[in-house]
Amino acid sequence: MNCRGRLAPTPTGFLHVGHAYTFGIAAERAAGELVFRVDDLDSTRCTDEYIAAAIDDLQWLGLAWAEGPDCGGGAGPYFQSQRTGLYLEAWQHLAAAKIIYPSPHSRRDVEDAALAPHAPVGEEPLFPKNLRPDDWTIPANPGCTPWRFRVPDGQTIEFIDENVGLVKRIAGVDFGDFVVWRRDNLAAYELAVVVDDHHMGIGEVVRGKDLLTSTARQILLYEALGWKPPRFFHTNLVVGPDSKRLAKRTSGLMIRELRRKGFSPSTVLSGSVEGTFLK
Repeated sequence: MNCRGRLAPTPTGFLHVGHAYTFGIAAERAAGELVFRVDDLDSTRCTDEYIAAAIDDLQWLGLAWAEGPDCGGGAGPYFQSQRTGLYLEAWQHLAAAKIIYPSPHSRRDVEDAALAPHAPVGEEPLFPKNLRPDDWTIPANPGCTPWRFRVPDGQTIEFIDENVGLVKRIAGVDFGDFVVWRRDNLAAYELAVVVDDHHMGIGEVVRGKDLLTSTARQILLYEALGWKPPRFFHTNLVVGPDSKRLAKRTSGLMIRELRRKGFSPSTVLSGSVEGTFLK
């Protein structure tokens, strides 16, 4: 593999062994051509402490990243919080095409809506079609109203994952209209990562297979923006003894704690420590 890859931690907590496993695969498959991006749009939970800890942990693991194409010197990292202009350009393109629409409805509104369809287990509630606006005027900027991508109901999104194989998701069945712009006037995750991965020239995205449905959403965004999607490699998940996916609050499995306990970088990168296993 020679394609450009990326490490993109979200600094809302300390990195755990699952992150190490995924990032290690990303580094191996990218043959050293890595971009480091901090996905720090959640300003209420992302902290300087977590950012510094993530950099320290990744360096301890032996991972190295290349300079990004617009870092202005040095080895990065990028910060999503500094890239709002690019996200606004994408929003303007989507709004002009009326592929997205203003949607002031909260998650509770969606859950309580009459005839709200059920989502697959583990996915967010499907957005009810009766809450889509019939018509709306394109404003100069998104403002503090959430915006949703109108999915092409019934369309099958297919892609070949480099680890999982053929993946199929049906728009309007496996996922509904999704948020691309948030109430706090910031790009939502799905839009931000698509814009960043495109502008950074990422050839392959490596992440956990719990994000397969998210990838289907992002492929629709790539198509709507006229961009070619990268390849995708969705890793198996590192789970604990209870077979549940690790979280940033999972006690004892933070990279920081494993370092203090004397585990080696290679062991942590393998994903198999203290009863964890791949699923």
